[in-house]
Amino acid sequence: MKVAVVGATGLVGTKMLQVLAERNFPVTELVPVASERSVGKEVEFKGKKYKVVSMNDGIAAQPAVAIFSAGGSTSLEWAPKFAEAGIRVIDNSSAWRMDPTKKLVVPEVNADVLTQEDMIIANPNCSTIQMVVALQPLHQKYRIKRVVVSTYQSVTGTGKKAVDQLFNERKGVEGEMAYKYQIDLNVIPQIDVFLDNGYTKEEMKMVKETNKIMGDDSIRVTATTVRIPVVGGHSESVNVEFANDFDLAEVKDLLSKAPGVIVQDDPAQALYPMPLWAHEKDEVFVGRLRRDETQANTLNMWIVSDNLRKGAATNAVQIAEYLMGKGLL
Repeated sequence: MKVAVVGATGLVGTKMLQVLAERNFPVTELVPVASERSVGKEVEFKGKKYKVVSMNDGIAAQPAVAIFSAGGSTSLEWAPKFAEAGIRVIDNSSAWRMDPTKKLVVPEVNADVLTQEDMIIANPNCSTIQMVVALQPLHQKYRIKRVVVSTYQSVTGTGKKAVDQLFNERKGVEGEMAYKYQIDLNVIPQIDVFLDNGYTKEEMKMVKETNKIMGDDSIRVTATTVRIPVVGGHSESVNVEFANDFDLAEVKDLLSKAPGVIVQDDPAQALYPMPLWAHEKDEVFVGRLRRDETQANTLNMWIVSDNLRKGAATNAVQIAEYLMGKGLL
């Protein structure tokens, strides 16, 4: 199968190549695509070097699928051109997520919405992906009424410039700033721009995307998203109110059997999810499971996942795997 990776030289694009190789996706020919300034550079995939080509050359190569990780404006311009050429697009930017004509997919939750007609498929926001993977089995059993989430998001969610800023600050070296403020030894309670309602764009993404992916607008979500000085892995403190009461042992059992979830919940052994454990893993890790003692039918949980993998590259590759399994690729 001929596969294009658009944005192949970026942080997520590089991770995409790694995940495609690790999961043994049947790539017969790789078509790495990037902006004009990267054309001619080489990327490595499964021990072989491939030259980066332009967008037009990527379309001309006629891959079966193009996995985009090149930013929203690039996706808005080029994804329709790939789709018009009969190339199925899985897009990792925010460009198509809330478009009512496009599906927003987390395979463990709603892959069954995909059909032959879906030529542009949206990959959700990293912080939303890991949360809905953990929430879905609980929603099916107890029906979620409300979610309050606070995120602790790593600098890789911003990109290489942010990683460089963190390490420059750690070494006392002056350099380019990805953030308005120092990130080392600090936390920044702003991810993306502020909107008129006082929330950031990232916070409202979590609200709207959760409703769309889970197919239920009655779930009320409120979010606070925060950047922390961690290199990889997003963490979330999630408070979930259900319509029906739950048994904590049953909650653990449901989560331990849920696809893509690993339960790490043993307070006596100080076992709980951390970015350290989630690094380079494809699963969503859940722990610190306990009743909210201030309110009926309400659960507290802690959710951690590698944001470059499950939060981006792996989820996109899993969508491609599902399409292939259904004969849609």
